[in-house]
Amino acid sequence: MKYIIVLGDGMADEPLENYGGKTPLQMANIPEIDRLAKLGRAGLLQTVPEGMHPGSEIANMSVLGYDVAKVFEGRGTLEAASMGVVLEPGDLALRCNLICLANGNIKNHSAGHISNEEAHELIDFLNEKLGSERVIFHKGVSYRHLLVIKGGKKQLACTPPHDVPGKPWKDYLIAAKEAEAEETAALLNDLIHKSMDLLVAHPVNQTRQAAGKDMANSIWPWSPGYKPAMPTLKEMFGVEKSAVISAVDLIQGIGVYAGMKVIQVEGATGLYDTNYEGKAQAAIDALKECDLVYLHIEASDEAGHEGDVELKTKTIEYLDHRVVRFLVAETAKMDEPVTIAVLPDHPTPCATTVHTKDPVPFIIYKPGQQADAVQVYDEFAVTSGSYGLIHGREFMEALLSDN
Repeated sequence: MKYIIVLGDGMADEPLENYGGKTPLQMANIPEIDRLAKLGRAGLLQTVPEGMHPGSEIANMSVLGYDVAKVFEGRGTLEAASMGVVLEPGDLALRCNLICLANGNIKNHSAGHISNEEAHELIDFLNEKLGSERVIFHKGVSYRHLLVIKGGKKQLACTPPHDVPGKPWKDYLIAAKEAEAEETAALLNDLIHKSMDLLVAHPVNQTRQAAGKDMANSIWPWSPGYKPAMPTLKEMFGVEKSAVISAVDLIQGIGVYAGMKVIQVEGATGLYDTNYEGKAQAAIDALKECDLVYLHIEASDEAGHEGDVELKTKTIEYLDHRVVRFLVAETAKMDEPVTIAVLPDHPTPCATTVHTKDPVPFIIYKPGQQADAVQVYDEFAVTSGSYGLIHGREFMEALLSDN
């Protein structure tokens, strides 16, 4: 048996009053995923452990079976692995967003989904003006970048910018949780303030402003940590060869530590315009040599953060029509049976535009396995599924079991 996990990031939602009390999943036309629901078994998965923040880093690690409370060391460390940045002992890594500020508030977490070319020019500029032997910026994708502070302390209270859209940025500056981290907190806040002064006048932002686009007029560091000690999927579950396909550095970084082959797909953007077909083909190609493929699609999460119900519904339909349909057809031709799982990592409700900790709906289709009573895939239909409510590692155990 081989396995493919199709992860629609942030795909789950909450009932929307203006849409007849339905969620985007319920409104979406998803015949292929619904067919898998009829043929497979379903349930709810609690991906975010009690007391932890519902970030994609937490949720995706949980889906892959990690005891997140034991091994998680911050989002920045995972993205460093994806970028090939080697963290030395004492190196503090933080995710570093380029964000848009307006009228004293955080307008959005993505600087209007700034392009790679524009963002890279700004990060190079920040390295020139603010970088040093101790402070190093590393270029990532779009608004997602990395900041490394050598000798930094991780006991910091940081707020993800996508959690506080429309809120005053001054209320969410970095604070030290312990006295030993006060110097690091002060350094990071100083970098934030200096970045505002530098970025607002940069030609990239002047051009964006003239075109009516959001400026990338501040950095926002968050999710600090040191290099983690994570076992591989082979060590945890005996999976010999595995691969991850994602446009997001964070997910690729998890894959690096998990011992997975990281597969890059041309045209993969992390948005609704991503190369769905290319990613689906890459997954099928990877299955020919790997036992398990983790196919991550970011688009629905970004639509949720924008509060765009129609776009989120469309991204879910794209996942169905342009990814799952192809996977079902191609895996049926393979000599070896392929188990297909479909799920989000966490909800990103359009009404609130931030992640929540609610359990997510999942389906696991195993060829030859008796189906349960679930007929369609959404947040509520799966509650009658045979798996019931499971937690973290139990998902991978269910996926890989012979039952």
